[in-house]
Amino acid sequence: MFKDTVEGLGEIFITDIAPPMIVIVRGPPGSMKTTFVHMLMSKYLSKRDEFGLYTTLEESVRSHLRTIKSIGMEISLNMQISDFSELRKSQGDNIDKIDYLGFTEDLIKHFKGIYKEKFTVFAFDSLGALYSLMRGVESPQVVRKKIYHFFEMLRDQGLVAFVVMESSLEGESKLLGDEGFLCDGVIMLGLKRKQGKLIRYLQVEKMRAVRHSMEMHALEIRNADFVVLGPIYED
Repeated sequence: MFKDTVEGLGEIFITDIAPPMIVIVRGPPGSMKTTFVHMLMSKYLSKRDEFGLYTTLEESVRSHLRTIKSIGMEISLNMQISDFSELRKSQGDNIDKIDYLGFTEDLIKHFKGIYKEKFTVFAFDSLGALYSLMRGVESPQVVRKKIYHFFEMLRDQGLVAFVVMESSLEGESKLLGDEGFLCDGVIMLGLKRKQGKLIRYLQVEKMRAVRHSMEMHALEIRNADFVVLGPIYED
């Protein structure tokens, strides 16, 4: 169960996340979105005979693993981490014409063919990076249509999919406007100043078919693990 992967997460989720489910994990720089999603998947998979795929658009696999190892987090043997470096090299001067979503869909179907129903969890990091790469190549209308079909494909594959999305420090997401309606859930990882200290927090803003708290909860890293603490109350 996902709500048992992080200490204290069961205080937020009364019922658990179940597939198919698309969850946007959003937050500003420094909120550790990538690390949180990786740990959530890794902890979940470590207790099950299942498979997960983590795709990263901006970082290389080596850079991603270096970040994870730097805080002492274990790497799950049940999870494949893939980047797009080889795809970019193969395209040469045609890098602007790369169909990142199409390639990702092919990758998912490839691993589904290998692991069948054991392939249960997927992550896409990040939606903001994808929009930056597609800006100037595709119109916003075309991008929205592609995102809609991409999300539908993830549901058709029966996956719990975590999609990382950047926000400003004020919490505003860099979205096209439709993602909040197309996804099934939104988890906010934020930074809040309280009594002169900067506190990390987690807040579930939306989660279809799941009973959950909507309060901000303090979030810490202890011994290479995230720990969800109690609610943050306004002064």
